Amino acid sequence: MADGREHFQRELQKLNDLILKMGGMVEKNIFNSVEALKKQDARLAREIMTSDDNLDRLELEVDDLCLELLATQQPMAVDLRFITTGLRIGSDLERIGDLAVDIAQRAIELADQPLLKPLVDIPKMAELAEKMVHRALDAFVKRDAELARGLWPDEDKVDHYRDLVYDELVDMMSKDTKAASRAIPLIIISRHLERIADHATNIAEDVVYMVEGKVIKHGPK
Repeated sequence: MADGREHFQRELQKLNDLILKMGGMVEKNIFNSVEALKKQDARLAREIMTSDDNLDRLELEVDDLCLELLATQQPMAVDLRFITTGLRIGSDLERIGDLAVDIAQRAIELADQPLLKPLVDIPKMAELAEKMVHRALDAFVKRDAELARGLWPDEDKVDHYRDLVYDELVDMMSKDTKAASRAIPLIIISRHLERIADHATNIAEDVVYMVEGKVIKHGPK
């Protein structure tokens, strides 16, 4: 019986480690995607696109492990919530990775033409979104619901930056229609960064559920 429990604990630790590995990859890709945009570095952008296959493989490994644990171990209470939360977090991280790839694709589109304006708000958005992902995963590792709840104000800040980017670029396009080919990719990037922040918030909500057993999605924070 003890050996079975020890094996179960090792598998839970493996799940924890896989999720953290995915998290490290997506944090790096968020940063590099915006660096590729800022530096107009198509090579760096392509590296992000190539690395996405590794992230997809890790998500499948997380899925398989979670399903195996649910099917063979019949976990109860806290362990059950940990496994189901891990399953959802893996999905959110994979989607964040996809968004980073899309940002990299927009960076390639803009790499061979002058930037419409100096980038200010988009790098701020990216830094904040990356930190949100990191803190959400830190809350997961520490089983810290209050740390997870600390993400809510940052989500509002990211939304504010998105609105600033949108308003400024729409104003530019209204004054010069030729600016659209360079403005629209930046608007799309700002929306992707907002979605990354949303996924980080999803992870934080899942952490609260894992720790406290409370479902807070779609409700007041």
